Amino acid sequence: MYDWESSSGIKKVAPELPRFLAGIGTALRSNGSHTTSTTVTCHRQMATKASMRLLITYRPLARSMAQSPRWGGSTRHTFSTESSPSVPPLLAKLKGDLKMAMKAKDAPRLAVLRSVLAATLNASKTGSPIVTDAQLVALLLKTSRTGKESTAEFREAGRQDLVDKEEAQIRVIEEYVAGSGIESIDDAKLRELVQQVMSELLAGGEKPRSTGPVMKKLLAPDGPLAGKTFDKAALSTIAKELLDSA
Repeated sequence: MYDWESSSGIKKVAPELPRFLAGIGTALRSNGSHTTSTTVTCHRQMATKASMRLLITYRPLARSMAQSPRWGGSTRHTFSTESSPSVPPLLAKLKGDLKMAMKAKDAPRLAVLRSVLAATLNASKTGSPIVTDAQLVALLLKTSRTGKESTAEFREAGRQDLVDKEEAQIRVIEEYVAGSGIESIDDAKLRELVQQVMSELLAGGEKPRSTGPVMKKLLAPDGPLAGKTFDKAALSTIAKELLDSA
């Protein structure tokens, strides 16, 4: 076996390289010249013979490289046999419904599904991908809130056509949220839960000076909001309001 690490293998084939390259270059140049076909054939045969000699010479070097730590020979490349994360059931349903909505030409449903699936795809390219139904429902609720805000603006502007369009999309969103099986917590319930947690902390002799302890207890894995979907921004606002008024 060649000692690839000391480069002695390269030295063994170095004398062949000039002839090999010369043969190849001559054969290529001959294609554009007015030399005879016999000369061209001769040069091509020279290049072929030189390349065959190099191939025979390099074969043991290739084996040496494969076993050399310098060239990754000691690294074993393994491939994971674990399956990719499963698609959330609700996301799978949305993708299936998209095809049905296209066939039925259901404009409101198409608009909702395309918007939500695009947002899901964008999230998958970030550090916070949507991997659970609860996250997807939260996205749906956020989309619904945006739609309601737009509806109010369109109504003030006297655009009833756009109001009807937004309301139709909101009904589609509410349909998916209701059928998701995920409990959705509205602002009124959030306020009630924040007050409850603050009372528990006070009863334990701890008076929260910031929203940190309250939020930590609410968002704990075994906390009252575990597995539920809600507006985090609204939760933070409510907690701050109640803390300031305490």
